[in-house]
Amino acid sequence: MMKRTLLILAGIAISGCIMAQSKDKATFKEYKPGFYQNFIMKDVREVKEKQTPKEMDKRFEMDQSGMDLPDNVSLYKTQWHFAPISQGNTGTCWCFSTTSMYESEVKRLTGQEIKISEIFTVYCEYLEKTKEFIKTRGESLFDEGSEGNAVTRIYKEYGAVPESVYTGLIGGRKFHDHSEMMEEMHTYLESVKKDNAWNEDVILSTIKSILNHYIGTPPTSFTWNGKTYTPKEFLNNVLKINPDDYVEILSYKQQPFWEQVEYEVPDNWWHSKEYYNVPLDDFMAALKDAIKNGYTVSIGGDVSEAGFSRDNNVALIPDFDIPSAYINDDARQFRFSNETTTDDHGMHLVGYLEKDGKTWFLIKDSSSGSRNVGSEDPRFGYYFFSEEYVKLKMMGFTVHKDAVKQLLKKFK
Repeated sequence: MMKRTLLILAGIAISGCIMAQSKDKATFKEYKPGFYQNFIMKDVREVKEKQTPKEMDKRFEMDQSGMDLPDNVSLYKTQWHFAPISQGNTGTCWCFSTTSMYESEVKRLTGQEIKISEIFTVYCEYLEKTKEFIKTRGESLFDEGSEGNAVTRIYKEYGAVPESVYTGLIGGRKFHDHSEMMEEMHTYLESVKKDNAWNEDVILSTIKSILNHYIGTPPTSFTWNGKTYTPKEFLNNVLKINPDDYVEILSYKQQPFWEQVEYEVPDNWWHSKEYYNVPLDDFMAALKDAIKNGYTVSIGGDVSEAGFSRDNNVALIPDFDIPSAYINDDARQFRFSNETTTDDHGMHLVGYLEKDGKTWFLIKDSSSGSRNVGSEDPRFGYYFFSEEYVKLKMMGFTVHKDAVKQLLKKFK
């Protein structure tokens, strides 16, 4: 009798734990063609005069209906930033997000509102990738992706230009499309590797000719407000950006905390070891302090999650994934190690909201997903990230060193 009573009590306890643990619901949702298919690829089809059909996409996702969600931009305390713009059919979120952060920095530091060319940086990054491809005899990754500190590295080496003098849009395009350009560069570099034809001058000249054909030739000098500048002069004398003032904050356990380490992802193709690696609680505290003290950050991590709704543009962590109280360094590393967290997207964090004791973050985005709400919707081009989502799924951020100076003091 005693044994049976204990079994009954154990069953009740287990049942109660299960009921208490999971209250969020999920469903399979069909996604009709959105901004990417209806606008970006429409522009591509009109230029190419061909059509790429798109099948209906069905995804398993959290049911956010009926929830009190802060999916209204006006609720957030924001720092100055330009309105969201599209990266088109390219894998250049790393550049769009970090360039947007630098535009906000120019406003903060000088009061000027200057739109900076993303594609000038992208062009220069392809040249740097080509040089490394040659140096490693084809072993270095040559692809569209990169990291936020690539923008900082390019500024330091090449400078920057205003978008008005170099847009990267030619041939009547409204949106960027680098698909054919990438295919042609890949094909050429693979032929170089196959033939063992490692003439750096010839290879760089050929890659430049491909880039020039698809996105135009960038200026070596230009006129801005009646004065002539080189890209480096424009960076130093007009934008007044010092690339050495910007740092990378990272949080993962596979490298030692409180050291500068390598971010071990493919997009860190040049194997930068400049990342300040900190425990998760310090990471979150530094991020909150930065946005609340007038800084914006370029932030990167994973956006392919069941709690990420493309209807509301809201990112949550449902309790059927992990209860919020259990999100810690180990939970974060577990997902990174098993690759359910990947470094798949860069965005610009521009605002915050305190709600029910938690911090929400306003995210400016350049991808197509944030635009599926429609261009007349005030959420167009923005995401709303819960504190738990950032804590579990955002891996690192780029920011001015003054925003995290207390954190940096803890490093050797």
